[in-house]
Amino acid sequence: MPASRPRPPYDPALAEVLDALAPMMPPSLTLDRIPAARQAPLPEPVEDVLVRAGVTRTDHALAGCGGGEIEVSVLRRDDADPAQHAPCVYHVHGGGMVFGDRFVGLQQFLPWVVELGATVVTVEYRLAPEHPDPVPVEDCYAGLLWTVEHAAQLGIDPARVVVAGGSAGGGLAAGVALLARDRGGPELAAQLLIYPMLDDRGSTASAHQYDGVGIWDRASNETGWTALLGERRGTDDVSIYAAPARATDLSGLPPAYVDCGSAEVFRDEDVAYASALWAAGVQAELHVWPGGFHGCDVMAPHTDLARAMTASRHAWLAARLQTQV
Repeated sequence: MPASRPRPPYDPALAEVLDALAPMMPPSLTLDRIPAARQAPLPEPVEDVLVRAGVTRTDHALAGCGGGEIEVSVLRRDDADPAQHAPCVYHVHGGGMVFGDRFVGLQQFLPWVVELGATVVTVEYRLAPEHPDPVPVEDCYAGLLWTVEHAAQLGIDPARVVVAGGSAGGGLAAGVALLARDRGGPELAAQLLIYPMLDDRGSTASAHQYDGVGIWDRASNETGWTALLGERRGTDDVSIYAAPARATDLSGLPPAYVDCGSAEVFRDEDVAYASALWAAGVQAELHVWPGGFHGCDVMAPHTDLARAMTASRHAWLAARLQTQV
């Protein structure tokens, strides 16, 4: 166990949740534990959740990085009219770059469909270490291109496409926004970065404070980045699209929403990214939720802090989706 460092405390209600989860929580993720992490059972079948919410799902296969096949799922309300050209949220799931599927975070993005009337396209990018960088971010970019190219068929307004993701998905969403800027499109209306995983170097204060403690600690984070980058992790040979915190020019990016907890590994890199966006003249909204641990909105949705996190994102996204770009 690493030496204890002073660190911001957890929100009291969230601390109770962590205490209750402690006997069931696995140790820090290591490369050899990735297969087991991928076997975590779903709390409820995805199709049951969608049917109850009144949401229709269609799946589409397309070519990803290097021509390998990937899949996206398109989610829209059962009563949606394709002729209305709905706004779109292009969703990238979390999972530390190494586990999860396109329905991770369903409880986060389903209200965007049901309550905001958006069409959500969620991408099944290929995972590290079997598919290291640049495969994940290039798969995600390929899915975005497909979405915009098929906007008419999907009933999507191509001028109102927001890229969104949580944790690793937030980092990949930021990478996709950089790729879209640097490759001349598609033009994005905004980027919603939920406690994003942005920096492979692990040099911030928060990266050291949450070492051997909490959800997704320093050691787990190093495992995720090592799976993605191999021996390049922490060196100068890392792309800005894989680790967006390395970008020195964030000009020309779409407006961003960035959030994180004050009690998590990603806090300082997320704050720094928002600051770099402002320095580049990009509009950004930053929320650092006091006492929030990584993923607390998903793991403790009943708490006041989690509700506030969700409501703030929801309001921001609603405003972006209503705006014609």
